[in-house]
Amino acid sequence: MSRRKRGRDIHGIVLLDKPVGISSNRALQKVRGIFQARKAGHTGSLDPFATGMLPICLGEASKTAAFMLEAGKHYHATARVGIATTTGDVEGEVIQTCPVPDLDSDKLAHILKQFTGEIKQVPPMYSALKHKGKPLYEYARAGIEIERPARTVTIHQLELLEWQAPELLFSVHCSKGTYIRTLAEDIARALNSCAHLVKLRRTVVEPFAGLPMVTLEQLQQARDNDGDLQEFLLAIDAGLLAWPRIDVDSFQLEKFQHGNNFSVAVDEYSIGEVRIYGPQGLVGLAELSSDGTLQPVRVFNL
Repeated sequence: MSRRKRGRDIHGIVLLDKPVGISSNRALQKVRGIFQARKAGHTGSLDPFATGMLPICLGEASKTAAFMLEAGKHYHATARVGIATTTGDVEGEVIQTCPVPDLDSDKLAHILKQFTGEIKQVPPMYSALKHKGKPLYEYARAGIEIERPARTVTIHQLELLEWQAPELLFSVHCSKGTYIRTLAEDIARALNSCAHLVKLRRTVVEPFAGLPMVTLEQLQQARDNDGDLQEFLLAIDAGLLAWPRIDVDSFQLEKFQHGNNFSVAVDEYSIGEVRIYGPQGLVGLAELSSDGTLQPVRVFNL
């Protein structure tokens, strides 16, 4: 007798406003539980002390999560200048105190300009990056320092929001892989000081700019009151709307669903990653080559 799968088939993306104090995985499991979804994934974690946009992909939408990991992100951050911690944020232990520089907003804005464009960052020890199969934070907790090569990230925009010594508030639009904790530490170093983050809020995960977020409390309240949770779900391909759409007929659809290649009409704007729609709607993702060959990449079971 086969085991019955737990949960229900529900598909779509929830733009969660992650609260402070819980991990991204814990937030994911809470949303999954509220929706009673069989499958769930997210598109890039936030530290427990951070809040803000955490796209959570339920059901077949989880098959799109990997394709959104490269997305740019926007943050509002508050750094406490003059104190460094083990983790680079408010959750760590104090390891250094430094003088707080006497600066005005113009001087600070000038310093921030040095950190725009492509910059090098050394990933923090308290991160999920792996070394020999173990996340770096496990080594850090054991007091072991691992040499980390600097990585190139892109800071598209970095703006001073407020300077009320010793707190520095700034906004960032950055590429995937940027550590805002490290950015704050590097800015402080340029000021001949040190710093750690006391607040971090992710305001946007591209391409979801301008879309509203929902809290765990709102989701739970809707469920408790027998509300329509569906209203909080974006379409499965909501994060991939920049991908061209290819419509296939019933004959082509059968080939696609069996993972077989086939030929379609092609134009220069459709080459590469595409969304596939059948007569009844979205059916998956594919790679379209310049000769018109369509190779299934993800097939949705809807």
